[in-house]
Amino acid sequence: MKFGVIIFPGSNCDHDAFWTLQQVAKQQVTFLWHESHDLENCDAVIVPGGFAFGDYLRTGAIAKFSPVMESVRRFADGGGLVLGICNGFQILCEAGLLPGALMRNTGLKYVCKPVQVRVENADTPFTNACAQGDVLTIPIGHMEGNYFCDQSTLDQLHRENRVVLRYVTPTGEVLPSANPNGSLDNIAGICSAGGNVVGMMPHPERASEPELGGTDGMKIFHSMIGAMANK
Repeated sequence: MKFGVIIFPGSNCDHDAFWTLQQVAKQQVTFLWHESHDLENCDAVIVPGGFAFGDYLRTGAIAKFSPVMESVRRFADGGGLVLGICNGFQILCEAGLLPGALMRNTGLKYVCKPVQVRVENADTPFTNACAQGDVLTIPIGHMEGNYFCDQSTLDQLHRENRVVLRYVTPTGEVLPSANPNGSLDNIAGICSAGGNVVGMMPHPERASEPELGGTDGMKIFHSMIGAMANK
């Protein structure tokens, strides 16, 4: 399997994702430049965290026009696996690959800390190494992680089981106190209608080795590897 990690001007988690895939997951991985249309025959694409184009206008608003995103859109339409992490989630929403938008955190403060998220759908290519209801500890680091969509879109996400991760307490309860950013319905991650595109605000690459304080994030990458191996 071959992974591609996109580099935008301002990305700052691209090398973290690259390291995790190459050194921890032991997978073939390459960087994909934002000005290129070539996805280099990758089997999965990571849209990493950071501050693409300095978050000017709003997060992801400029990155969505990058030539590489045209190729990512076609790749996703063909069933290719795309994972957007933090700023990557914001970019996928701006590009229309996922519904909704990420707004400023309630409290208007940057939040950076480990949080607990519950796996709501273990049948996606990104969560199949988990069990339904598993509680994972994965760090967040964002200013605009407050997920929002209109009521009809939220109803559709619920109806189609497309809420993949929710912020919860360490014991797995969905409570306002467990919500770090005001996100609608405690949503931490969603998937596309086909299940092959996921956006999540927590950073799984920051929970990939014991030295980082935990390895729960590797379940996301192991799920992707397993899904591709079983194709």
